[in-house]
Amino acid sequence: MAPPPDDAEAGLFADSAETAALAKETPHYHGHRDRLREKFAAAGDALPDYELLELVLFRAIPRRDVKPLAKALVARFGSFAEVLSAEPARLMEVPGVSAGVASDLKVIEAAGRRLARGAIRERELLTSWGALHEYLRATMAFAPREEFRILFLDKRNHLIADEVQGRGTVDHTPVYPREVARRALELSATAIILAHNHPSGDPTPSSADVAMTREIVTVLTPLKIVVHDHVILGRNGHASLKGLKLI
Repeated sequence: MAPPPDDAEAGLFADSAETAALAKETPHYHGHRDRLREKFAAAGDALPDYELLELVLFRAIPRRDVKPLAKALVARFGSFAEVLSAEPARLMEVPGVSAGVASDLKVIEAAGRRLARGAIRERELLTSWGALHEYLRATMAFAPREEFRILFLDKRNHLIADEVQGRGTVDHTPVYPREVARRALELSATAIILAHNHPSGDPTPSSADVAMTREIVTVLTPLKIVVHDHVILGRNGHASLKGLKLI
C-alpha cells in the first residue's frame, strides 16, 4: 500500500482538483460580457453589428453565450438595422429567438425611431435634410414591405404630423392622391414631403413612382399645398425626385 501523501502533496492535489472543478463549471465565455461592455464604452457604435447585437441580447438572455445567436441573426438578415426591422415571426424562425427576445428587439427598434423623430420635431425641415434623411432611413429603409409615408408641414415647414398612408407588398403600395389631399386639408398643412421605401434595397425611382408623385402634385397645386419632395429609401441609400428634377 502506498504511503499517504504528506500535507504539501495533499494541498497540491486538493488545489488541482478544485481548479479542475472550477474550470469545468466556468463557461468558456466567462468575463466576455464585461469585456464587451468595456469595449462599447470605448468604441460606442463603432462596434461590429454582431457585437452591438450581443449587447442587446445580454438582457434578454442573461445566462448564455449569445455571440453565436447574434452572428446567426446578422447572417440571416444582413445587418444590425435589418435584424431590428425584421418582423417578429421571421425573427423567431432563428433557433434561440423566443417571443420575448423578438419583443426586446422591436423595443430597441421603436426607441431608435423615437430618437430620430425627436431630432426633426422642432426643426425647419427644408434646412435639416440631413436629419430628415437619417429619420426616414431609421424609420423605413429596412422595412420588409413597401410603406408610403407623408410628412405634413405647417407654413414654417415644421412637422405637423408624420403618418403612414399605406403598406403594401414587397414592391407596391397603393396611393390615392385625393386621400392625400383630404388628409392635408384636415391637418391645415401647407406643404408635404412624400417618402416610401424599396425593400429591394435599390432606391432608384420607378416610372410608376414618378407618375404617382406628379399626380399628387397636380391634385394639391390648386389647394396651394406644396409637395417639397418625394424621397425613396433603400438599404443602399436614398433618392430624391426633386434632386433628380423629376418633379
